[in-house]
Amino acid sequence: MESPVKKGFLRLEIQKTTWEVPEQYTALKAVGSGAYGTVCSAIDQQTKEKVAIKKLYRPFQSLIHAKRAYRELRLLRHIQHDNVICLLNVFTPDFSLEKFQTFYMVMPFVAEDLGHIMKTRRLTDRIIVYLFYQLLRGLKDLKPGNLAVNENCELKILDFGLARHAESEMTGYVVTRWYRSPEIIFNWMHYSQSVDLWSAGCILAEMITGQVLFPGNDSIDQLMKILHVTGTPPSSLLQKMQSKDARSYVQGLPIQKKKNFKEVFPSLDVHAVDLLDSMLLLDPDTRMTAKEGLSHPYLSEFHDPESEPDSPPYDDSFESMELDVGEWSSLIHMEIMTFDPSNPSATAM
Repeated sequence: MESPVKKGFLRLEIQKTTWEVPEQYTALKAVGSGAYGTVCSAIDQQTKEKVAIKKLYRPFQSLIHAKRAYRELRLLRHIQHDNVICLLNVFTPDFSLEKFQTFYMVMPFVAEDLGHIMKTRRLTDRIIVYLFYQLLRGLKDLKPGNLAVNENCELKILDFGLARHAESEMTGYVVTRWYRSPEIIFNWMHYSQSVDLWSAGCILAEMITGQVLFPGNDSIDQLMKILHVTGTPPSSLLQKMQSKDARSYVQGLPIQKKKNFKEVFPSLDVHAVDLLDSMLLLDPDTRMTAKEGLSHPYLSEFHDPESEPDSPPYDDSFESMELDVGEWSSLIHMEIMTFDPSNPSATAM
């Protein structure tokens, strides 16, 4: 005997998974799935807009999953930014906190990701500058995982550096290594937001040249391709490496001098070369920040300090909380019960 469906909800079977969603969402179609859950596109009958609904796969199966689910929900609620995917709605078909097992998050649907666009057509210089400007604007306080672009060339950052996942979790998809900064690949030191500026530099170079900048076959090959351009780490950087093994490994490499970026990118204009030069620095402490990037001459056409929001500080004090699965679950339940679509960032905390 099947359990009852909550009033105003529909039950559907999608790719062997049961979905229970409010009746306002119609025409559900599976568009992708990963280690964490499944995403469907749908039409929101209230706004007639296309949305993406994400169902997390067993969010409370372990402490790690529960905290990760809470983190994702909190981050999405916090973000109010043109260049970042925001939360339109969050709901659960479960009747009570005692029965609370599943929840769904609704976000705007964005058609294509940047990788796909780069593969299918050459971007004009002006579009590249515009996309990159939006990327930095969204990066001022975020970690990019995925970048999406709509018909008007508006870029959105989709899913944040929550995704510092292990390679295996990335469903065998290793290409992300190509955009990772060396300190992340090799765990050289505590990383900061500057890892995103490295990724952004790789993405910019690829948009302009149409070629992946550092297409390593494996981590070591990746490092070789990077050092071939950046030169081997100076002693100032070696001293910062926390791992002795990393330090002695890097010290044992043949010394290479930093390449002149004008020669690495002969076809690029001066400003683009200079910008890449400031982002693709081995030492994360010397890498340019998103804020500095925005005022770089390469982006002067779009730069407008007035319209580049510093978002309100995100309260991540929960990161240090030692709670059990049930407590994370009730925090999420409270967030869902207090969610107001007209004011998504007003959190229950």
